[in-house]
Amino acid sequence: MTFVKGKVKTVYETDNPEEIIIQYEDKVTAGNGRKELWREGKGSICCEISRILFKIIEEEGIRTHYITMPTDSSMCCRRVDIIPIEVVVRNITAGSIVRQTTLEEGRIINWPLVEYYLKDDEKDDPLLTEDRINLMGHGDVLKDLESIAREVNSLLKTIFRDIGLTLVDFKLEFGYDSGQNLLLADELSPDGMRLWKKGTKERFDKDLFRKDEGDIVEAYKYILQHLRQFA
Repeated sequence: MTFVKGKVKTVYETDNPEEIIIQYEDKVTAGNGRKELWREGKGSICCEISRILFKIIEEEGIRTHYITMPTDSSMCCRRVDIIPIEVVVRNITAGSIVRQTTLEEGRIINWPLVEYYLKDDEKDDPLLTEDRINLMGHGDVLKDLESIAREVNSLLKTIFRDIGLTLVDFKLEFGYDSGQNLLLADELSPDGMRLWKKGTKERFDKDLFRKDEGDIVEAYKYILQHLRQFA
């Protein structure tokens, strides 16, 4: 039975009320779904990349919702109540921070910037202030979100550096399981990151699709091929 149908993933209930199945679809979207395309194999690649990264992160003591990968394009995960806040970590300026400020693309941010956005496609995921988050009733978890996000950033930067890529920025989502444990949730794939070839701005992420600059499936395959050494 379908529990939630998102833009590129479908969540199914299981016989265990504590678990769900997340199906990664072969769909690519941009602009909150205003631009879309189907690319065969994209879902399974993102699923496998997410599995590898979740596994590495769990080994470093960060709790995630990942349990196992029953098929090549689906994950069995702990069921969580998602916090309606997307946490974005920026190491280099790109994307919305360039469009919305006077900053130019490619500026290195020496102390990575952690930002918070409302998880709401209908409102175009607006940037949130700490005061707004407090009014929303989620202020108590902000320190934990930032701390985990910075730790994940440090791990991912090292992993991608070892395969010749620079982690520009990425998005994280979190949720609470039935025991009220805070877990890293959703996915960890190039769909929610910006990755540039080391020393250049050659893209290995969804900006290839956003900007019509290349084939994301081939770029994602490259990432997966090199990440398998950590599996």
